[in-house]
Amino acid sequence: MLHTNKTKSKKRPIVKFFLMGCGTIVTLVLALFMWVYFALFSGPDVMEMSGYHPFRSLEAKERYLEWYDERVKHWPVISETKMVETSFGQTFVRISGPDDAPPLVLLPGGGATSLMWLPNIEALSENHRTYAVDHIYDVGRSVYTRAIETPDDLVNWFDELLNALELGDNVNLVGLSHGGWLTSQYALRFPSRLDKIVLMAPAATVLPFSSEFLKRGVLTMLPHPYFLKGLMNWLLKDLVQKDETSRMLVETALDDALLARQSFKFKMPIQPTVLQDKELQSIKVPTLFLVGENEKIYSAREAVQRLNDVAPQIKTEILPNCGHGLTITQREMVNKRIQQFLK
Repeated sequence: MLHTNKTKSKKRPIVKFFLMGCGTIVTLVLALFMWVYFALFSGPDVMEMSGYHPFRSLEAKERYLEWYDERVKHWPVISETKMVETSFGQTFVRISGPDDAPPLVLLPGGGATSLMWLPNIEALSENHRTYAVDHIYDVGRSVYTRAIETPDDLVNWFDELLNALELGDNVNLVGLSHGGWLTSQYALRFPSRLDKIVLMAPAATVLPFSSEFLKRGVLTMLPHPYFLKGLMNWLLKDLVQKDETSRMLVETALDDALLARQSFKFKMPIQPTVLQDKELQSIKVPTLFLVGENEKIYSAREAVQRLNDVAPQIKTEILPNCGHGLTITQREMVNKRIQQFLK
């Protein structure tokens, strides 16, 4: 009898790993299918841009911009806007803060717009002239007229943007998630243009994405909102559990994401990459790396450990009681850390 129980106990891990393996294979096949489908049938054709490009239809454009304008009413400081011409298209920028203050450019995360800085912009604009950007190849008011296919394309677009804004060579740059990765890419190519940079939970950059994040991310490509809601509730778990106001912010972010999905043409995103040791070591611009202790896209402690080991010139800090939504969950702490670092 004892021998039988031992045999069963040995079989359970095998069955478990077999099922996990099957699940991974199914997820990868699904991801490949969705990638091929969107790449072949949903990609933008810049030679046939409509009057409502990059939206799916005129109705979608009107609906989305109406929602956008309603959200802008909550911008807590006086601001002005510019639509800046680059060779990649028009980039929308919202500008706040004193005219003669040092420039601080804010890059949003993937699937977000300049409005993601609503909780932080008042503090960040106290001592800086802030430039909150709508990514040229994502959602928001920016309009691309050229396909962006490589990280170098993104870096070149961003450099053109800084040139057009006439910000000079002492720019402070803050990026969250995908915006953090782009910040690191720009620092590698154009370090002489930067004064200081802040990387907040940058996508990839330091470590590969966790398998759980990849799996959940792939599932969001399915049309049902259940999967996108599941990903956001998982990523922003600390915010969901904080209080009712915070839960409402998550619901608003979900509404933003769902409306954007319904409104914009699909385009293949530029996948963020993990920097090699030599690349991290070559970042000489004063850099602050901020990450929440409950980050889900990778291990916060492993990310900080790697930076401390291979690139100790980068200042690191793990913030308590927050994850990927650190700019909201710990907004006062984030604002304070950024302000202190930029001084």
